[in-house]
Amino acid sequence: MTTPLNVDVLIVGAGPAGMSAAVAAAKSGRRVVVLDDNPQAGGQIWRAATAGSTRQDPARAALIKALEASRARLLTGRQIVDAPGTGVLRAVCGGVVEDYAWERLILATGARERFLPFPGWTSPGVFGAGGLEALVKGGYSVAGKRVLVAGTGPLLLAVAAHLQEYGAQIVGIAEQASMGQLLPFAASLIAHPGKLLQGIRLRAALGGTSYRTGCWPVSTTPSPDGRGLRSVTLSDGKTHWAVSCDLLACGFHLVPNTELAALLGCRILDGFVVVDGQQRTSMERVFCAGEPTGIAGLDAALLQGSIAGYAATGDVAAARRFASRAARERGFGQRLSRAFQLREELCTIAQPGTIVCRCEDVTFASLAPYANWTDAKLQTRCGMGACQGRVCGPAVETIFGWTPGSVRPPLAPIPLGAMIGIPSNTPQEIP
Repeated sequence: MTTPLNVDVLIVGAGPAGMSAAVAAAKSGRRVVVLDDNPQAGGQIWRAATAGSTRQDPARAALIKALEASRARLLTGRQIVDAPGTGVLRAVCGGVVEDYAWERLILATGARERFLPFPGWTSPGVFGAGGLEALVKGGYSVAGKRVLVAGTGPLLLAVAAHLQEYGAQIVGIAEQASMGQLLPFAASLIAHPGKLLQGIRLRAALGGTSYRTGCWPVSTTPSPDGRGLRSVTLSDGKTHWAVSCDLLACGFHLVPNTELAALLGCRILDGFVVVDGQQRTSMERVFCAGEPTGIAGLDAALLQGSIAGYAATGDVAAARRFASRAARERGFGQRLSRAFQLREELCTIAQPGTIVCRCEDVTFASLAPYANWTDAKLQTRCGMGACQGRVCGPAVETIFGWTPGSVRPPLAPIPLGAMIGIPSNTPQEIP
């Protein structure tokens, strides 16, 4: 057992919400530590590009500069795996166990892409939309490759524009939401001129690229060499057609990362962590900001992070200054969810032989006989692989309506040596 490192304010997640929270909390003079499992700050939305790249987000750079200028300490490469006691979180870094004892905790764990299984979704050449963008930023080349972007959500437009910047030929964007769903949302953007302008710029950057609503992928055809795709078949529920492409970037909006909040006992309603106006959860001394409280985008994450940072250090007056703007962004998030609500047809695109759980190779037919998530896990091992249900869990919730079961540690696979208590080399004082 390791000796915990004592922290006044511990923040989990170094995305926009976490960094914003750290900058605000550090103004109090208290000891603030930010933990993140990535090698650099930025989270999924601001994942850093390869070294030397000119494609750097100025907002990300400004916030990182503010974080570096603050007294907050950023510790990367830390993966939270357990909460072994009241006011203690356990992380693993490089196979070494590290415990952190906190007075106040801010969860800024972000979100991940939702994947829905369909025939061929596990084939080479099929990527998550955000996942492909992250790979490209890390050095994977899409130059000259034909890419189809499909699924749902505003992420599709952004991913398509960014992939095009890296040399991809975007052959089309397939959005499952109908035009009837999208038009009211588009009209509401008049109240958010910054977001409206951003959308216009992204669409303009894509030029005449096809953006088709009310359609979705139903199958893929591999290339002759098996290393990519020949085409993707799309459907609008009435007809089917094939789109020739080399790669498919596909994602069905976002799923909040609430596993740690659930492990701590925070109240979760409709899949999101419940918070009050100061971003406090149902658990004493625990706050939450960003996507785990509702998918509402970058501006909401930044505002909520600031509120949580100030509130966690007792500066309620400073936190209240952001209240009206935060409420406005929550309203935007609610309209966003309605606009990109998944259609019922998506529950039927998986076929009997379609793999649903990639980690354990569990097919749709294997899951069909069971009534709930727990029975399916016990009988098929669905959700018991390396991702611990983070991919197949949201999928079966969409397809079968199953409610995820309880969360148990470890929250992620960890080395055996860490589980049996390898002594920690965690420094007990922060320089």
